[in-house]
Amino acid sequence: MKNHLTCHFLSVSENEALARMIAASFVAPYDPTLGELSDIKTVVSEAVTNAIIHGYNEEGFHEVTMRLSMDNRMLTIEIEDHGRGISEVNQAMQPLYTSRPDMERSGMGFTIMEHFMDQVEVNSTQNQGTIVKMVKQLSAVKANCM
Repeated sequence: MKNHLTCHFLSVSENEALARMIAASFVAPYDPTLGELSDIKTVVSEAVTNAIIHGYNEEGFHEVTMRLSMDNRMLTIEIEDHGRGISEVNQAMQPLYTSRPDMERSGMGFTIMEHFMDQVEVNSTQNQGTIVKMVKQLSAVKANCM
């Protein structure tokens, strides 16, 4: 079964929880494991938080776009902002790297995304924005035993 959803929301921290709930609701009909559901909510949280904090410098009048698609239990998540962009993507993806040390950020967002997803791709252009694309193959549906 193929399905997709696109939503836009303001770049305010309150909408990070909204994005997590939307993603969880989107995948629920595909009967993910609790671990898969937790992983998905975590990576959406990390990517949306990055867009808000790093992409838009916490200026809440910008827009974040989240695209979700499912094709044969293959979930694709894209989080897009039109903010500052990332000058050195490879550096930004290194564990413990943060562009906001003033906020005591851990610098583990991309590392977490890479750990929980099968594939993570970051496309970014300075002063034009960033798209984080994450892919996860959901486990096979198990038949109910009665």
